[in-house]
Amino acid sequence: MASSNVLGLDIGGANLKAATPDKRAVSFPFALWKQPDRLPAALAELVGRFPDSDELAVTMTGELCDCYETKRQGVHAILDAAEFAAAGRPVRVWGTGGEFVDVPTARRDTLTVAAANWHALATFAGRFAPHHGGMLIDIGSTTTDLIPLNHGIPSTYGQTDWGRLQMRELVYAGVRRTPVFAVYTDRVCAELFATMADVYVVLGLMPEDPTDAGTANGRPLTVEHSFTRLARVVGADREELDDDHLVHFATQVHGRLLDRLAEAARAAYYDAQRPPELRAVVVSGAGEFLARQVAERAFSGAPVERTVSLNDDLGPAVSACAPAYAVAVLAAERRP
Repeated sequence: MASSNVLGLDIGGANLKAATPDKRAVSFPFALWKQPDRLPAALAELVGRFPDSDELAVTMTGELCDCYETKRQGVHAILDAAEFAAAGRPVRVWGTGGEFVDVPTARRDTLTVAAANWHALATFAGRFAPHHGGMLIDIGSTTTDLIPLNHGIPSTYGQTDWGRLQMRELVYAGVRRTPVFAVYTDRVCAELFATMADVYVVLGLMPEDPTDAGTANGRPLTVEHSFTRLARVVGADREELDDDHLVHFATQVHGRLLDRLAEAARAAYYDAQRPPELRAVVVSGAGEFLARQVAERAFSGAPVERTVSLNDDLGPAVSACAPAYAVAVLAAERRP
């Protein structure tokens, strides 16, 4: 590896993530759609936490935020912010062509760099599945990426968010921010009363975080408050429904998401023309616990020889910033 001074940035619509090839990683919430004008300062603060960095490797998904009229406008705004944060350092941007481009090229070919973080992560993950077929299942706070790997090379069946949604390689559901009513639609209130974070805190699959007030009602992410929020989804409150009933409901919601993602994973892999025999699965992200279950459900009959956990291999903090780490490593390996 040529250098550990590359800083990878993954600039999303809800979170900003940074990582270095030597496995330092930072992630913090940033509601880009609410405060696009603050992005340059927020990125500069993030980059400032890595004073030894001498180059930025950038990937993004935030261009889809509805504060921008078009993806092109969003890409340009994010590139402006990245250059501001770079403060004179070189900036390279990952594209779905499988290579880094400079900022002027990224400005010209916006759709090749828009939402390309999945491709960077899949390119990195390919080293764990260099032979036969592989599958990357990365579940984050908001979305799930289901990327077939052909002898270590990521699928290019869907290039844009629109195309990837059609191919089932992108599912807009994750383990934190997704509204419960978007997963479980039967006899519930279609209001933002609770999110999947409440489901997984109640089920004990994610830890409580009393400091996290980024919930549906702004109250802390604790079991007690999650019970209250989940009761609202079914049109009730804690005086009407006991804990056992709400745990049962949370279990049903989890089951619906698991079924949905497993079905999408099978479609993403097997709908490709003559895919190679599946031998390895790579799981990562804040929802890696769910990714493991998806792999088991979707590919129970496949001759999977190896399941690689990026949480185990890289550590949970880096795995949660996996696309940022991926572009950092790829940039360090491909320095001019």
